[in-house]
Amino acid sequence: MKNILIIVCSLLFVLACKSNKDVKPKQENKIEFKRLGEAVLAGGSLFRIDSFPSNHITSRPVDIWLPEGYTKDKNYSVLYMHDGQNLFDSTTTWNKQEWKVDDWATELMYQGKVNDFIVVGIHNIPDIRWQDLFPEKALDFMDEDVKASLMEKAKKNNLNTNLKGDEYLKFLVEELKPIVDNQYAVYTDKAHTYVAGSSMGGLMSMYAISEYPNVFGGAACVSTHWVGAMPMDDNPYPPRVDEILKAKGYSEADSKNLFFEGTDHSENSWNKRLDQPLIFLLGS
Repeated sequence: MKNILIIVCSLLFVLACKSNKDVKPKQENKIEFKRLGEAVLAGGSLFRIDSFPSNHITSRPVDIWLPEGYTKDKNYSVLYMHDGQNLFDSTTTWNKQEWKVDDWATELMYQGKVNDFIVVGIHNIPDIRWQDLFPEKALDFMDEDVKASLMEKAKKNNLNTNLKGDEYLKFLVEELKPIVDNQYAVYTDKAHTYVAGSSMGGLMSMYAISEYPNVFGGAACVSTHWVGAMPMDDNPYPPRVDEILKAKGYSEADSKNLFFEGTDHSENSWNKRLDQPLIFLLGS
């Protein structure tokens, strides 16, 4: 059974479901990630390709964070994270905040609280983030009138309704993961492959383990933006997370739904407790 961690700030939730989609990664040509020598990090090294090629979605930057002492003499787990430009270096982010992924990862690995891992950060493109990270098949569970209303409201909010959630996952699983598997010293199985994100990235992390349970062994869905996923004041599908997890066979041993009262929807809130999802998913 997949591990899933749900961290909730204010009124944002996530759910998990199961499917049987499998993936057969194919060998890809080498792609060069260049080291960012100017990146301000607490530890490790950051590498980037400015435009990762894709047949599924708009090309975008992708970052690879390698921990201190990274070596090809052993294998590392892999954590795929959305909104990659917000993860490591607050000096380059739009709001001067960051997740402090390198800070927590470095400290937790040094303390032996998590297994060694690398992080793959997929940058978002702000103008199309909504359609990239919207779980596409969620529309199949809506009444036609509700679906039509959602699309109309999205258009009024200047949101592109050409949803790309399924294509985004194909990019991640069929194009990006094979490159990471081939070029870095990592485990390739689901037991060592995880996905994480916040807000719409929390939605996409939930969607990733639902669509590809044989690829991802767990997900951290932080401050998941259910309200933002539907551009309307009254969301007609409020999730009942605990009930759904229980119905799907999850327990406290393999899932958590945590609420932190008084926190807000920002990187500075998430970076104060990022150790919890990291230990839950990658704990040694």
